[in-house]
Amino acid sequence: MATYLDIRPPHGSIEIGYIWFAPFLQRTPQATEALFLLLRHAFDGLRYRRMQWRCNALNEKSRAAALRLGFTFEGIFYQHMVVKGRNRDTAWYSILDYEWPRIRANFELWLAPTNFDAQGRQLSSLRRLNE
Repeated sequence: MATYLDIRPPHGSIEIGYIWFAPFLQRTPQATEALFLLLRHAFDGLRYRRMQWRCNALNEKSRAAALRLGFTFEGIFYQHMVVKGRNRDTAWYSILDYEWPRIRANFELWLAPTNFDAQGRQLSSLRRLNE
């Protein structure tokens, strides 16, 4: 599951969130492609100017995923929420419309069949392409 949320058409802003992939899908090219398709639809189809990614600042896996996918770290909103009776700091990331063509090209390079060996292992890292 992955959804759009915090959808603000007048401002051209949208977010990807509530991402949950079953263990068999996690860390696979198919999971990456699913997120790419959401990004591509938001930027190329719906013409959004800004894609957001927010997560608990303690969630290192989500933070690493955002960077791998080409998002830029914007900062921490300290004590942004109270979750289960505890303060939650929220890490914010974004991709802006003028960054999208470069990031889209990196996804396309990464997803190309030539980027995977006979066992399906990646030859080039998406995170490295996006650095």
